[in-house]
Amino acid sequence: MDAVTLYVRDIDAMVEFYTKVISLNVIEGNGRTSAANDKREGVVTLGRGTTPIMVLRHEPNLPFAQSGQAGLFHTAILFESKAALAAVIVRVAKLAGSLYTGSADHLVSEAFYLNDPEGNGIELYWDRPRDQWSWDGASVVMDSLWLDPNKFVQEHVTQEALDAPEAEEAKVGHVHLQVGDTKAARTFYVDALGFEATSEMPGALFVAAGGYHHHMAMNVWNSRGAGPRASSLGLGEVSILVPNNDEIAALSDRLKLGGFSSHHDGAALHFEDPWKNKIAVSVG
Repeated sequence: MDAVTLYVRDIDAMVEFYTKVISLNVIEGNGRTSAANDKREGVVTLGRGTTPIMVLRHEPNLPFAQSGQAGLFHTAILFESKAALAAVIVRVAKLAGSLYTGSADHLVSEAFYLNDPEGNGIELYWDRPRDQWSWDGASVVMDSLWLDPNKFVQEHVTQEALDAPEAEEAKVGHVHLQVGDTKAARTFYVDALGFEATSEMPGALFVAAGGYHHHMAMNVWNSRGAGPRASSLGLGEVSILVPNNDEIAALSDRLKLGGFSSHHDGAALHFEDPWKNKIAVSVG
C-alpha cells in the first residue's frame, strides 16, 4: 500500500494536524507513484522520511461526504515499534483528544482510532510478529478486544520517542473502505484485482497479498446499499504498488475480463471500484 490521497477543504489546517499530531513531515515525491509526485499548486505530500503516507489535495469547493456514502472508513498507518506508536498516541491525547474514538487489540495488531479535523478516519497501529498470528485454514484469526490506551502508553513510551516521534519509519499498512455490498466487493477486489480474502465477519471483508492479515478491507456498517459516490471531500485515491510491469498488464487484463474499465497515464494504472472509489496501481 502506498500514499492515500485526500480531498480537503482547509489544507493549511490539515497539514498542521498531520504534521503536529500524527508527526508526519512534508516530503517531495520520490518517484514511486503518480500521487506522491503531483506538483500542482494545492497538493501536499506527507510521510515519514521519504515514504509517502498522505497526499492532501486542496478542493475547497467540494461538499462534505453525505452520511451513508461509500468512501473512506480509515487510513491505517503502521508503525515499526510500540514506542513510536505510543509517542504519537501521547500527541493525540495532548493536541487532539476530542478526535480520539477508541482502541482495540485485534490479535494480529494493536490499534488506536481517531478522525482528522475533516472527519477522515485514521488508524494508528503496530503489528505483532507474524509467527504470533493464528490461521484457520486460509483465514487469519482477528478479534476486537479491549485495549487500554493509558496502559499501552505507560508500558511502551520512551523519552527518545517523545522527543523525536517522527524519527522512526511508518507507512500505510492498510486502507479500509465503506462500500455498498461485500459480495460485489469480493468480485472486484478478489476476482479482478487479485487480492486473497483473508477474513470475513458480518458486513466486512478483509483482503491481502503475500500472507498479510489485510492490505484492504471493505465494510457496509455505515453504508449498506450505497451506490456510486458523488464528488465530495474525503477519499481521493488509494495507491497500490506492485513489483513489475507484468503485474500491471495482468491486472489490466483481469479488469477488462471483469467488465471494469481502466487507463494507464504512463505512471500508473487508474480505475474505480463499483462505488467510484478511485485506485491507482504503479510499479514500486
